[in-house]
Amino acid sequence: MTTSEGLDATSPVKEFILLYLMPEKCFEYFFTNLNFLHVPCLKIVLSKTVGLWIVLGTVLAQLPQLLRLTRRGSADGVSLGSALLHLYSILGPLVYCLARDFPLSAWSDKLFIAVQAASVCFLLLHYRGRTIQGMLLVLVYGAVVVLLGLYGTTLLATTLQSSSILALIASKAVQAGTNFSSGQTGELSRVSVLLVWAGSLALIFVSVQEKGTILALLAHILSACLSTVLLAQVLRCGQRISTRSKAKTHAQVCCISGAD
Repeated sequence: MTTSEGLDATSPVKEFILLYLMPEKCFEYFFTNLNFLHVPCLKIVLSKTVGLWIVLGTVLAQLPQLLRLTRRGSADGVSLGSALLHLYSILGPLVYCLARDFPLSAWSDKLFIAVQAASVCFLLLHYRGRTIQGMLLVLVYGAVVVLLGLYGTTLLATTLQSSSILALIASKAVQAGTNFSSGQTGELSRVSVLLVWAGSLALIFVSVQEKGTILALLAHILSACLSTVLLAQVLRCGQRISTRSKAKTHAQVCCISGAD
């Protein structure tokens, strides 16, 4: 049985490959002719893989954070200032898409990110006993997006979009500073940080491939560096918390044994 026949037998796998990774012609090159060094198809697969990488690293990154906050019922260690800056970083792209009258399908991913970011901000305020302020924040943010998108000037929309990457960089810097000053990462989701880190690396690759401006490339590199710092912090603090938990459990066992 050839590789192609094996994939035909598991049609969902083949459908996924054709839908997200490569066209039919490249599928034949790789799995029928076993020509895995076909350069044009390799470029296509690499490009599509990076696209999926970016989706995971940007569009879905806040979901694990939302789930963790909801499950733990606490916002300890998660910086509100960082979350607000992240929410602002999505304002520009949303306003720009509305101002340019793009179809919803072209910016639905950005809307999904904004909903996640606004939900995180609401939960951070809610768990700090400021639920009303959280609700007002979400309502005001939605109103600002609609008003600026429908009635704002194109220059304003472009300016907001240009400032998005700076706000995102500042957001990561603020959270990293919070982690450093407190010596722990609290309820910061390790999975979310990992996804953001992966997405930031993919954006560097895209910037290089599309031959963007030097400033844009440097901004993406700085963003990736800060993502690396955050990832190192959650991994290091996670290990420290795990070690402390084991030590505490061991001490409790020793106490019980001594009492016996």
